[in-house]
Amino acid sequence: MKAQINDEELIRQYLPTNPTACFETLYNRYVSKVYNRCLSMTKDAEKAEDFTHDIFIRTFARLDRFQERSTFSTWLYSISFNYCLDQIKLSNRLNTTSLDDALTSQYIDTDDYAPQEEQMRDLAKAMDNLSPQDADLLRLKYQQGMNIQQISSHFNIKESAVKMRLKRSRDKVRQLYEAVAYQD
Repeated sequence: MKAQINDEELIRQYLPTNPTACFETLYNRYVSKVYNRCLSMTKDAEKAEDFTHDIFIRTFARLDRFQERSTFSTWLYSISFNYCLDQIKLSNRLNTTSLDDALTSQYIDTDDYAPQEEQMRDLAKAMDNLSPQDADLLRLKYQQGMNIQQISSHFNIKESAVKMRLKRSRDKVRQLYEAVAYQD
């Protein structure tokens, strides 16, 4: 399979005829990025490995539903983010608080700040309300760690345009985040 072929073309050409090769290629391209996303959200290497495995199983089971409304990488990162967020919420619902944490929390006024899971949920809602182009741009910069020059090449636009679009996208997501956070 050609390394130069983009994800969307790979899916169109190989999913119907050679799904194993399609899955293997996509897995090899993105496993470390998905793992890093999971690790950054869970702060636990073992959970990140488990989540990464589960995310790829879910993604490949639903790959025929990929509609190319965004790039495959954006779709995969969205699945990854939402899966991790759901798992974090689920684990927080279960009574897994240690005795030390329970005692410590008695002395902290939790009404003064939003819990991290709530902030992540609000951010996810804000990102969902961005245009696909704005969301893709922010994900390239902050999830994939691309620099301005790489993003410029990716979109075939000038670096100054990338900087302006990043600023506008950050401003939009900040406004949307604040609107979502204040609704709750």
